[in-house]
Amino acid sequence: MLKSVKVADYMTRQLITFRVDTPLFDAIKTFSENQVSGAPVIGEDNQLVGVLSEVDCLRGILDKTYHEEEVGGTVGEFMTKKVDTVSDHTDIIAVAEQFIHRGRRRIPVVEDGKLVGQVSRKDILRAVNDFICKDCD
Repeated sequence: MLKSVKVADYMTRQLITFRVDTPLFDAIKTFSENQVSGAPVIGEDNQLVGVLSEVDCLRGILDKTYHEEEVGGTVGEFMTKKVDTVSDHTDIIAVAEQFIHRGRRRIPVVEDGKLVGQVSRKDILRAVNDFICKDCD
C-alpha cells in the first residue's frame, strides 16, 4: 500500500537554502535564476529556522516601499517562521493530506530539528505514479 511509501524515498535532498542574513535581493535573484518559488532558511548546524517564499519577498518589498524606506532587508526579516515540517519516516499519504488541508506546495523534511530535505506535491504524485505504474512498461 501507499502508506508504506516513505518521504525519504521521494524527497529532494539537494536544496537551495538561505541564511537569515542573506540579503532579500540575493534571494529574489536566486529564485529567478533557479525557477523556484520558495526555499528553507537555515541557521547554525543546518537547523531549520524558517521558509522564504515569493510572497514573503513581495511582502518585504511592499512593506519597505509603503513606509518609504530604502527597499532591501534580509531574508530573516521577511521569512515565515512558523513552518510545517515532516520527518523522512512520514508516509506519503499523510503528506498528501497536509498538502490538501494546508495548501502548501512543499514541506521541509526535518530530523532532530535539522533540515535533511524537502518534499513537494510533485514528489508525491511521482510516488503514486511509480506505485501504480510499476508494471506499466
